Amino acid sequence: MPFDTVPAVLSDALDAHGYDTLTPVQQAVLEPEAHGRDLIVSAQTGSGKTVAFGLAMAAELIGDDGRVGQAAAPQTLIIAPTRELALQVSREFMWLYGPAGARIATCVGGMDASRERRNLGYGAQIVVGTPGRLRDHLERGALDLSALKVAVLDEADEMLDMGFREDLEEILDATPEGRRTLLFSATMPQPIVALAKRYQRDAHRISTVSQQRGHGDIDYIACTVAPSDIENAVVNLLRLYEAETAILFCATRDNVRHLHSSLIERGFSAVALSGEHSQNERNQALQALRDRRARVCVATDVAARGIDLPGLSLVIHVELPRDADTLKHRSGRTGRAGKKGTALMIVPYPRRRRLEQMLRGANIPAQWITPPSADDIRRADRERLLERLRAPVEADDADRELAQALLAERSAEDLAVMLVQAHRAQMPVPEELLDASAPPPPRDFGPRPGFEDTVWFEMNIGRRQNADPRWLLPLLCRRGHITRGEIGAIRLGDDSTHFEIPRAVADRFAEAVKRTSGGEDGDEGSVTITAADGPPAYRPRSGPPPRRDGSGSGKKGRGNAPLKPRYEPRPDGERRPPREDGERKSFGDRKPAGDRKPYGEKKAFGEKKSFGDRKAFGDKKTQADRASYADKPSRGPRSDAPRAGGPGGKPRFDGKPRPAGKPGGKPFAKRPKG
Repeated sequence: MPFDTVPAVLSDALDAHGYDTLTPVQQAVLEPEAHGRDLIVSAQTGSGKTVAFGLAMAAELIGDDGRVGQAAAPQTLIIAPTRELALQVSREFMWLYGPAGARIATCVGGMDASRERRNLGYGAQIVVGTPGRLRDHLERGALDLSALKVAVLDEADEMLDMGFREDLEEILDATPEGRRTLLFSATMPQPIVALAKRYQRDAHRISTVSQQRGHGDIDYIACTVAPSDIENAVVNLLRLYEAETAILFCATRDNVRHLHSSLIERGFSAVALSGEHSQNERNQALQALRDRRARVCVATDVAARGIDLPGLSLVIHVELPRDADTLKHRSGRTGRAGKKGTALMIVPYPRRRRLEQMLRGANIPAQWITPPSADDIRRADRERLLERLRAPVEADDADRELAQALLAERSAEDLAVMLVQAHRAQMPVPEELLDASAPPPPRDFGPRPGFEDTVWFEMNIGRRQNADPRWLLPLLCRRGHITRGEIGAIRLGDDSTHFEIPRAVADRFAEAVKRTSGGEDGDEGSVTITAADGPPAYRPRSGPPPRRDGSGSGKKGRGNAPLKPRYEPRPDGERRPPREDGERKSFGDRKPAGDRKPYGEKKAFGEKKSFGDRKAFGDKKTQADRASYADKPSRGPRSDAPRAGGPGGKPRFDGKPRPAGKPGGKPFAKRPKG
């Protein structure tokens, strides 16, 4: 259908691509108040932002003849945070602006840089790239931005989060002043506002984000599982929904690698997408999903922005995102362009409260369910199989001839059973999960199975000999001809070590120890193993170890010294007898309180020596009566001998008084060094 506000060549491209109506954000950029102005556009994921800024720049690119004019330098620059998003934008612009004769150059990391420079030299009107590669071409002189008319920052908040602020500033500083700057993003944090104030003039703000919930076309479902059942829950959820295309988000590359290999082993057609893959491997993985050669993609957050996969109806958060914005961007891979999607969040029991707070802060209502069991998946498979077999089919003569031959040999019931078995053989087997409604079983602190009746043995080494269970276990296995599973608790002491052996193998262990005693080389030959009377007695480890003679360390509560109580408790019900009036407990030879001199009989202040009886200040020697400084004995006349090493034998002191320094006068000259 024709679009009145869009140039004819773009209207035909939209009609050929299956567009019936424009999305709200696409209609907002075509309004008269947005024509020719800088834009700050905030819209939810999957709302058609790529086509929106493609339509917004049409007035600057397409001429009156409906063609994009030839130019020696690029006229439009589109900056995207990731390689996948830049390549997707480039593909969108090829069908949108390809009929108008536009040349599009893509500059992303991981691709051939020399080939990109050649494409830029051929005269590309539209350049799409990532900040790092664009800055590299700009510094090398391959990218000329002097004739730029429009600059677009797609997913600008993500670029700032990834640390591309310096690259963006250098690129935008190289553009002319009269250009248009369009900022497109799903969220608008404060750093984006600051960037807009610096590089935009009188920007028009457009926001189509709903305040009621994160995304109206996505159903959010939270599934609580045990931490050990996360991988099995992923398998069952994939089997239950049987989505045409699904994407699974993990937090790290290692988890992506592990989950991808696990799904491949179970029979899923899956691909992996993370930062450790090259750009060629990423392109092949995305192309496999578009061609239906793969149905599951295991990825990190590198795939959480801008990637548009047709038929993607299921997103599983295998590991919870770090914040609500990441949750929205991950989930926004589905429910795009008016289609419905499902976002499943696998929540371990300890993380449920954190997810509830995140959903509450983002205004996202979620449905809480338990993971599907194997019986639930079998019932769903049965319904899907019946629905598929009941659908009408078209068969040629060869197929009908083969069906008649099979009916002649087997009954219809046998053929139906074989068909069901063949269908089930193609599907991965569902996993058995723990009962999510039952509480976790309590920990059993009793003895290990098989160690209810044990015999204790003793070794003549302990902590002082640096005994450690890591090398004691192999020693006991070699000396006693037993396995690690037949050794129970090990108790390390200061000079000895006790360990327990099941009574069923204790005699065999003792005989093997006798045969192997003295046969070991090195320090192990001096280790003796004997039967003990029982488990070692408890000994507090605080304080220094006991002495060699077995006595304590000499301090209370240390080593083997007995602990003396700080006080002896009174019998139950007994209380301290009350004191009599005037009685006070003495402390040694202290006088009783009644024999002390009262406070009023102390020497009064006036009985002390008065200040006038002391020697007056005037009786002291005056300054005139004191000996002058010149009357003090001298150490003798100074020597006039020349200083050793002095220039020309000049005396050190010439006997003349030196003049006093004057304020502001010329400072004394330094003596030359000898």
